Amino acid sequence: MEVKIVETNKKDYMELLLLADEQEDMIDKYLDRGTLFTLYDDGLKSVCVVTDEGDGGFEIQNLATDPRYHGKGYGRYLINHVCRYYAGKGSVMYVGTGDYPPAVSFYENSGFAFSHRIENYLIDNYDNPIFENGVQLFHKVYLKRNL
Repeated sequence: MEVKIVETNKKDYMELLLLADEQEDMIDKYLDRGTLFTLYDDGLKSVCVVTDEGDGGFEIQNLATDPRYHGKGYGRYLINHVCRYYAGKGSVMYVGTGDYPPAVSFYENSGFAFSHRIENYLIDNYDNPIFENGVQLFHKVYLKRNL
């Protein structure tokens, strides 16, 4: 596996980024200021965008794996890579996700713990309702992991 940082033409990865964040204008809010990591293993498998939130805090804004490769460890590998990359540069990595239990569990199983929650974030900030496996999501759950 090889992880690369993309510095130009980040929008070339929009198709994959939209799997994790369904609205392009929301991605535009962090893509240019974030670091885009790509994971290759005989082709592109996953992407991750991390932003510097100041005061030693970084945030995974987007983590997406090509659906054909879900459950193969690529997302977890990329999370561990970016946490190692930012170790020594900050103290904590945050991630925000919809209030969908399998997504929250994925991050908890990747070393994150609950931090806080923003009520109605998804309905207040997105043009259309967001559904995951037929369940409408309303809130944004933040988790954190010490670096």
